[in-house]
Amino acid sequence: MIGRRSTDIARPTTRWLGIPTVAPAAVVTVIAVLGPMAAPHAAETAVGIPFGDPGAGSRLGTDRLGRDVLSQLLSGGWGLLLLSAVIAVLVTAMSCVLGAVAALRPRLGAVIESGTDFVILLPTVLGILLVLTCWPSAGVYGLIGSALMFGTPYCARVFVAAAADVAASGYVESAQAAGESLPYLVFREVIPNLREVLTTQLGLRFVDAVYLVSTAAFLHLPSTLGPSNWAVMVRDNASGLLLNPWAVLAPSPAIATVAISVNLAVSTFGRERRGRRTP
Repeated sequence: MIGRRSTDIARPTTRWLGIPTVAPAAVVTVIAVLGPMAAPHAAETAVGIPFGDPGAGSRLGTDRLGRDVLSQLLSGGWGLLLLSAVIAVLVTAMSCVLGAVAALRPRLGAVIESGTDFVILLPTVLGILLVLTCWPSAGVYGLIGSALMFGTPYCARVFVAAAADVAASGYVESAQAAGESLPYLVFREVIPNLREVLTTQLGLRFVDAVYLVSTAAFLHLPSTLGPSNWAVMVRDNASGLLLNPWAVLAPSPAIATVAISVNLAVSTFGRERRGRRTP
């Protein structure tokens, strides 16, 4: 009885701890979405001399081309975060379906795992460099496609392990004995029981996508994110760090805040899930 009470007390504590961990990412996301409407100047319009000091007309100074850093900061986040979210959702969804299919059909699962072994060995950034360098006109679609190609195999392995226990359960075996189709088993029996893994992997894949999209933008790969996104701001203005540090220091914490906050929220969710399973 004492052990049960201590567990019950720990649950809401862990739940409340998840709020401050995800709050910074939520704030930065809201700013990124609403920022273009609140920007005092057009992001690509020069308002002063290169690397000008902060002042009344430019509260964070100017960048290497004399553009307002604050306007670029407010306008350069929504595309990066939106693309990261799209990649995270697609990779997680595809991995979840592949993992469920592999768990329900072991022979087909062996083929899927064999086909993904080589892709896992190839670094994701290197793969994206090869794809976008050889196919520069692909733009954002090439970045999404290469992210799916190189990000899905590893994530699918996680879902295969999680779906194996569900596929071996009695109700799934009963549905198989009743002659239910594979799509029915995947979408009605297995995936609904992978909600916790799905939520955790979605958060982790979003963090990976943020780093991936930021790296692609930092390397100036053709991803059609535009010239004012946060990663490009860091790269292009690094030479003027001593002249106007805000041109580099303002976008850097924005990227780090989203990634770290979501990562902490996922970790908190994982601890809460393990706490619920503790007798």
